Amino acid sequence: MDISALENSVEGSVLTPGAEGYAEEVAAFNLSRQHTPDVVVAARSAADVAAAVRWAGDHGLPVGVQATGHGAVVPITSGVLVSTRGLDELSIDPHRRTARVGAGVKWRRVLDAAAQHGLAGLCGSTSDVGVVGYTLGGGLPVLGRCYGFSSDHVRSLDVVTGDGRLHHVETGDGSELDWALRGGKGNLGIVTSMEFELFEIPDLYGGAVFWPGALAPTLLTVFAEWVETLPDDFSASISLLRLPPVPEVPEPLRGQFTVHLRVAYLGEDAEGERLLAPMREVAPPMIDTVGRMPYTELDRIHLDPEHPVPFEEGGMLLRELGPDTIEAILGQAGPDTSCPLLLVEVRLMGGALARERVDAVGGRDAAYALFAVGALMPPIADAVPGAVKDLLAATAPWSTGGTMVNFHGVPGDASDRARPWPAPTFQRLQAAKATYDPANLLRFGHAIPALDPA
Repeated sequence: MDISALENSVEGSVLTPGAEGYAEEVAAFNLSRQHTPDVVVAARSAADVAAAVRWAGDHGLPVGVQATGHGAVVPITSGVLVSTRGLDELSIDPHRRTARVGAGVKWRRVLDAAAQHGLAGLCGSTSDVGVVGYTLGGGLPVLGRCYGFSSDHVRSLDVVTGDGRLHHVETGDGSELDWALRGGKGNLGIVTSMEFELFEIPDLYGGAVFWPGALAPTLLTVFAEWVETLPDDFSASISLLRLPPVPEVPEPLRGQFTVHLRVAYLGEDAEGERLLAPMREVAPPMIDTVGRMPYTELDRIHLDPEHPVPFEEGGMLLRELGPDTIEAILGQAGPDTSCPLLLVEVRLMGGALARERVDAVGGRDAAYALFAVGALMPPIADAVPGAVKDLLAATAPWSTGGTMVNFHGVPGDASDRARPWPAPTFQRLQAAKATYDPANLLRFGHAIPALDPA
């Protein structure tokens, strides 16, 4: 393949298999997804991204995009991979309370930079993910019940659409791109930069509580009753956790089956203690880290993996967490099973997450989000994908029918790819796809098909 014209049109590197730097650019956080594109463009500017997309279109090649690699649900096996991790612009405007980031910036940099001004962005369970990719899927913050989805607070985006054109989009400008990019993931183009709101959150009441896994039936039952009493500024989730026997895992949890409660609250400590008391009273915990913490230490709540691992994941949205739902979850992942999954999480939704917005975010109608992930490592690797499917099938009777695109897992057929959005939203996204990516260049990852004109 002659790539000379592409090399001459971009500032960044153009790499083919075997070239120095190729392996580093294609590496994903999910080690089970190995990208092998024909060409990698390590972009250094929005102009580089536009040039790469135009070149791919001229050569009839599909286009994939990757920044941090956390969203690698499907391997990119051909065409052009646009690596945006070099788009590392970051600026904080303390007067307007906004941040502007390039597509390669991770949440950790934003949290640290914003904290210098007493401000914070709406980060999710880990600060290691890219801000832009997370937000395009809606972005589910740790404090989501108080503030809503991260995409609710986007001010503007710069995006190269599938036709190779660069657009500047302002939130509220009435454009189809503004609507679709906030929740529609990367179906219409490659976002190169984004501006979003910051908030005065220097600290919060939060942390993690762990109990022995044998208490899972009692804890899930109490959790379902307890969350009904919580105010909107109190966020909570509970997970059934099976951590491997490796040195990186703290000794009390190493190789053990435990229940992990995660909480985050913006109120006073005394009120937080009162609200949390019903869960603490179930039994003495193995570990309890809940208390006042700097916002920059949010990673201490969910304790997501910090290093790349091979994994399989999947999720759905639930309309309720009644006794039958809990029984179904325990039947697949409870203490009396040989479940191979690393984590099965139930996260409380509602509050500000349920507020209707003019955007493409799905999931606002859910009471809970169910999410499962398993490590694809011997001796359990072969059992993990089936265990994810079995869990989702067992809990399907209590599903809303939907999921969130960032927690969907491996996308299947067209019907499965539609699940993250209500039917009218999905059809509108398909129509926008036909307008902004008419050649369907962006068909890796959680891609949706264009709406058939017929």
